Order: sequence, then C-alpha cells, then structure tokens
Amino acid sequence: MTVSETSVVADRYADVPHFRVHYLEAGSGHPLVLLHGSGPGATAATNFTPNIAPLAARFRVIAPDMPGWGESDTQTDETGRDHAGTLIALLDKLGIEKAALVGNSMGGMTAITAAVRYPDRVSHLVTMGVPSPFPPLFSAAGHSEGLAILMRAYREPTAENMKRLVQVMCFDQARATDELAQARSAAALARPEHLDSWNAQFADEGTLPPYFQLGDAVSRVTAPMLAIHGRDDRVVHYEHSLQLVTRIPDSRLVLLNRCGHWAQIEHAEEFNSLVTWFVGSEEARARPRA
Repeated sequence: MTVSETSVVADRYADVPHFRVHYLEAGSGHPLVLLHGSGPGATAATNFTPNIAPLAARFRVIAPDMPGWGESDTQTDETGRDHAGTLIALLDKLGIEKAALVGNSMGGMTAITAAVRYPDRVSHLVTMGVPSPFPPLFSAAGHSEGLAILMRAYREPTAENMKRLVQVMCFDQARATDELAQARSAAALARPEHLDSWNAQFADEGTLPPYFQLGDAVSRVTAPMLAIHGRDDRVVHYEHSLQLVTRIPDSRLVLLNRCGHWAQIEHAEEFNSLVTWFVGSEEARARPRA
C-alpha cells in the first residue's frame, strides 16, 4: 500500500458474486466510494494516494480495486465485466444503502452507469476526466494520444511504456514521478492475468462496452453531479464533460487549467476541498430532484 498516513487506512476483502474484491477503508460518516481509472497497474491506492486520508476526515471512504485490477479477482467473459453491478454488490455486502460515488475516467463511467441503473443507491456523483457516451464534436475521433499510449502499455508493459503512461496523464511532469511509474509497473506485472483480461475484451472491435451504449439514458441521472476535468487532459478531452453536463439535469462542471487526466493527483488539495464541500453540503444533499 502506498497511501499516505496509512495508519488510518485498512486493507480489506469482500466476497461478492463471481469475485473477491480488495478495498481500502478509512474514516466514518456518509459513505464515499472512490473508483479508480483503467490502465495497467491502476489500483485504488495508486489513483487516490493523496485523497483517501484527507477525505476520511469527513467521510467513510471505501476505495475498491475493481475486478481486473489490483488485488481483486480477474474478470473474464464468463464472470462478466459489469463493474456497476459489482459495485452495488459490494455496497450490499457492506450494508450501505446509499453512497456518494467519485470516479476517475473508467471509474466515472462505472459511477454514471450505477446512477442510471440504481438511482436509489447513489447520493452524489463526482467524475474526473470521464468520457461521454456520445460521439465527440470537436476533439479527435478514435483513440486520443493518451488512450493510444495506454493501450500500448497494456500490450507491452515495459518500464519505458509505463513512464510514458504516467507522463501523458499529467500536465505537470513533476507529478509523473519515477516512483509512480514503478508502482504502476510493479502492480501490472504482479498480475499478468489482469493484462490478458483487458486485452481479450478488444478481440471483437465491433463490440462497444455497455457504458457507451447508454446514450440519452444519462439524462435520467437524478443524483447531483459534479464533473471535474483538466483543460489539458490528453486522454479524454474536456468536451466530454461538457456533453455530460448538458444532458444531466442537476450537474455542474469545474474546469481546471494546467491539469491533465489526474485532477485528484495534480490538484489534490483543491480536489479534496471540492469533494468535501459538494458531498458534505447538507444543502446539496437536500436539493429537490428534477
């Protein structure tokens, strides 16, 4: 574990249908689930090192490794790749009726999917660098520069490719440390079956992941949503968050200048303050639903 102030963070496991899920837990109060992004070596710890302990001062923070990442079981075609369903199963296991979901990129896709399918289980949505399920209008079609590097790192998880991966995720290259690249590399190489599982799902290039089939269903999201996006994101252009906030009724966007794909890492203090204000505000929690 590489989370700062680890004395307040507990390593735990939960058995849910099809998977054993590893998660970190800290703090008490309103449940706040941190959902990491994709990429080889992504884990709850590597995605949220500067956030877990500060947010745990106000909330019950739960940060799972989703199936196919970190210390959780691998997902396959047989087990399915339903992260939203696994998330709800984890909440059931932990006796949590309703939680705030905070998702980076792939984790944001999981959070939005859960809010569409299980609206009564989601109190708030916070997304960072999340793609929209709609075709881009202004940004490049197909794989962005960052996604191309991410996909290559999955196929060839070399130290050089891992370094490129953390560099393209950050605007401030001082944040793309050798330590972070090495942590991602070690996590990826420790579970080669996770890499194989990711690559296998793209064997049929004509099949879209379920999230991208949501389309206008995102307009049914009733939870208040805060979208955070880096203006300099080279993985997912901020246009995607603009598309989402035009369709999700109770939503707002914070656009951060000099910020790449990892707002929670590059602007950790501001990110933690925004989440604490948004989720902790009784006024926001009581806001009438559209």
